[in-house]
Amino acid sequence: MTTPVERPLAALAGRPVVALLSGGLDSAVATAMAMQAGAHMTALSVDYGQRHARELEAARALARALRLDRHVVVPLDLRAIGGSALTADIAVPKEGPSPGIPPTYVPARNTLFLSLALALAEATGAQDLLIGVNALDYSGYPDCRPAFVEAFERLAGLATRAGVEGTARFRVHAPLLHLNKAQIVSQGIAAGLDLGLTWSCYDPTPDGRHCGLCDSCRLRRKGFLEAGVPDPTDYARCPTP
Repeated sequence: MTTPVERPLAALAGRPVVALLSGGLDSAVATAMAMQAGAHMTALSVDYGQRHARELEAARALARALRLDRHVVVPLDLRAIGGSALTADIAVPKEGPSPGIPPTYVPARNTLFLSLALALAEATGAQDLLIGVNALDYSGYPDCRPAFVEAFERLAGLATRAGVEGTARFRVHAPLLHLNKAQIVSQGIAAGLDLGLTWSCYDPTPDGRHCGLCDSCRLRRKGFLEAGVPDPTDYARCPTP
């Protein structure tokens, strides 16, 4: 049995797919790659009370540019739970990567988001989910690891009526799991994606620019530099990868 990262996206040609589209670089590139493979795409974005809600504008712009079949934005206010610099009054780190899981980790975020995508897939008859998680150039989040993606796929077969009755076999596709940021940028260019539409910053400036100092900005800049691709991002301060 192939794993989520090993499955060729060509297998999605002509199939309905529900993609998690945050508006960030990784989710946008994964979605564009699936589109290029011929998938019929529905994108799901989550308005979870994130500090960087600017990414939702990016998601809407990407959905229009990619001409997705459908774009669903679900409100799920995780500020009621807190526990993260993205949903609570906790400072976003600006000193560069540090050991351990950073405060920008949102408790169980990808579990929640994939659950919403699974619900949408089951309701609409889709069996394929797409997520742009990455286990190399990332901030150490536990829900970006291959083991998590594989475990959620097993869960999908147990937690749904379609899975239990045998009318659907849900698969989670994570084509970026073992790519670094430079490779992700290159894949986006190859898929014809306008990378300038994507948003990465965790702590946007008041005038709407990438801060240039958070981990996400640094990783983004590193990816463009190492890929040898001009970076279209407007940074308030030039990041040091």
